[in-house]
Amino acid sequence: MSGRPSRFARLVLPGFAFKAVVIGGGYATGREVAEFFLPCGPRNGLLAMAVSTVIWAVVCALTFLFARATQSLDYRAFFRELLGRAWPAFELAYFALLLLILSVFGAAAGAIGAALFGAPEIVGALCLMAAIALAVLHGNESVERVFKYVSILLYTVYAIFLVLSLTYFGPEIRRSFNVETAAAANWFVAGVSYAGYNVVCAIAILPVVRHMTSQRDALVAGLLCGPLAMVPAALFFVCMCAFYPAISDATLPSDWMLARLGFPAFRIVFQVMIFAALVESGAGTLNAVNQRIASTYAEHGRSFPAGGRALVSSCIMVVAIFIAQRFGLVALIAKGYRALTALFLVVYIVPLLTYGLWRLHTRRTALYGWQCEDFVQ
Repeated sequence: MSGRPSRFARLVLPGFAFKAVVIGGGYATGREVAEFFLPCGPRNGLLAMAVSTVIWAVVCALTFLFARATQSLDYRAFFRELLGRAWPAFELAYFALLLLILSVFGAAAGAIGAALFGAPEIVGALCLMAAIALAVLHGNESVERVFKYVSILLYTVYAIFLVLSLTYFGPEIRRSFNVETAAAANWFVAGVSYAGYNVVCAIAILPVVRHMTSQRDALVAGLLCGPLAMVPAALFFVCMCAFYPAISDATLPSDWMLARLGFPAFRIVFQVMIFAALVESGAGTLNAVNQRIASTYAEHGRSFPAGGRALVSSCIMVVAIFIAQRFGLVALIAKGYRALTALFLVVYIVPLLTYGLWRLHTRRTALYGWQCEDFVQ
């Protein structure tokens, strides 16, 4: 890139990228929202979302600060700095998460194809695999273009969905927020749990740090990640509350609601948006793996070919699709995500908030070569 990166690339693109990886199959379809937030009830569900938003913002900001200070633009380099010789522990955990979330994406794509066209679920999953392989073909540049244009589509469609829902389900939404419910879940615990496994998406988008020209950029971009990623979920949650608690058991809450809106054309548009969100999420998570491999190639004076990127992504997706066909969307989200929260707490969050923060505080000038005035540029 020639010249100074644009303000969008430095400050907003990281939030779009983080949203892209977070939104995935469960968030975009409403399944994650139903699983983590609806059990808290309408009011407390929004409080839980606020907790997740704050955690995302703080951890993303610290991750970008540490990555820029150490010039760690892929997860191997990052965790070599953060964990030392124990860095492979993160790689194992990330690969487990990768298979889980791609399985969720495959299951969601299959469910969308079945809901819209009555096609076998494997067809939608294979279409997703082909689209992701194309998206990662040319590395960071092509993936970041996907982040930008899909984000515009996504925010637009969610805004239209909110307007339609408030118009047709407004009384039901107001009633759900006005009636006190005996929520089964603790809103603070739900917010921490949801943020716990999703926050690792900050590691998947480390290549965006290359656009940042100061530590102030890293701080602001990181803090923006939380709200930029959570706004669509919050809008969708408000709409879902019109049918609380019945919608909690729907495999595709989005399609469940769209069928009740009675706009077949918009139902198709919304599902196309979800498919596009699956593509950007899959591309973001797999690009992290490709960049890790590319860095190894670079150490040996070679470049990672575009065909290799597509091949690696396709092979991982094949395994993930097999898992999706075996377990299904609801079971993957309900059982798999919570199990990974504790793991990432140990190998990522705790080290970052202790050792990582200590390194940033005590060795910033001597080791990293950036000054305090960097924050006020």
